[in-house]
Amino acid sequence: MILFFARLRVMIKKDKQFRKFQAYGFLKNLRFFEPFFILAFLSAGLNYFQIGVLYTIRSLATNILEVPTGVFADLYGRRKSMIFSMISYIISFLVFYFFKSFLLFVVAMIFFSFGEAFRTGTHKAMIFQYLKLNNMEDLKVQYYGATRAASQLGSALNSLLTAVIVFFSGDYKLIFLLAVIPYVVNLVNLSTYPKDLDFSSKKSKKETLKDFWGAISNWKTLKLLLNATSYSAIFKSLKDYLQPVIESFALTIPIFLGVSKEKRTSVLVGIIYFGLYILTSMASRNSWKFKKGLNLTLFLGAITVILIGISYVYKLYFLSIIFFFFLYILENIRRPIAVSYISEKSEALASVLSVESQVKTFLSAMFSFLMGFLSNEYGIGVGIMVLGAILLVFSQIFKCKDL
Repeated sequence: MILFFARLRVMIKKDKQFRKFQAYGFLKNLRFFEPFFILAFLSAGLNYFQIGVLYTIRSLATNILEVPTGVFADLYGRRKSMIFSMISYIISFLVFYFFKSFLLFVVAMIFFSFGEAFRTGTHKAMIFQYLKLNNMEDLKVQYYGATRAASQLGSALNSLLTAVIVFFSGDYKLIFLLAVIPYVVNLVNLSTYPKDLDFSSKKSKKETLKDFWGAISNWKTLKLLLNATSYSAIFKSLKDYLQPVIESFALTIPIFLGVSKEKRTSVLVGIIYFGLYILTSMASRNSWKFKKGLNLTLFLGAITVILIGISYVYKLYFLSIIFFFFLYILENIRRPIAVSYISEKSEALASVLSVESQVKTFLSAMFSFLMGFLSNEYGIGVGIMVLGAILLVFSQIFKCKDL
């Protein structure tokens, strides 16, 4: 076993480009607003239904843009696509900081969607192109898991920094402005990527589209896409609802009683998210050990979502947080495995990976709207339970052979 891990360390070439891949993920996840996204919207006067609408707009806009931006990346260059992504994110952060109107938040979400669409699938395609050029294609799960682990460490540090910012400033909006800094640094990082990662081949537009349609017209590939995306879509729709759960938990424990609700919540958010992302980083790094676990983790994820909802309904907030931890860990075990399988289905990597992301964001749009409506009408717990029941059905429909 020791010899195996030693061999693994040697085979993964941790050169300058590997560190740039890690730096990209680390900086990308320094989204200081993320642990407080829903709480920031609530403090701005929005209700859960409006928040659900914003999340739905983000998903739908991303969905519409994903395939054309993926094809753009394959045809005209992935670095340009990634740079456009960072610029779009920066614009959205500035709108969120300077304005407080629901309609302007919609505009910010659309810019955010441009950022998501230009990014998703594209950077993964660059990683897999690098592995191909360096004869390391058999290490896709390990290599991508290692780079994703750096992203999760960025999220862990992000949680602590954000908690400090909110605790001392008491201002949720400030975190949007400060998020601009790491994204500007990432612009510089991406601009130094080598040119041979821009394209996987010198193909015409017609040939690229043929590869793309050939991949998604295959039923086995589609079933794999739906297996991978159904869990990720539910996860994306629910993950930020950990924030109001933490806020509810903060009000039930006798700590920091002399400070405001926001400051008490910021302390717990920082501690909980830091621990959470340390665990998800470990999960990503070790995901290759579960290469045949997509079906099982989909089923376990559905049960976990249902348990989160039940524990929240009965005000067992600490249990809800524990189950949320499990939900995050499962997502970070599944993603490197799913991406590796999907990447094997076509040469038009950015296009096909963008389709995977498109399916995910389309499902996420529906789930986000449903979650926002149910939370506003019947409470967060009921909304979570309904989504868990849907995922349980999906876990049986989208089983894939040998996964």
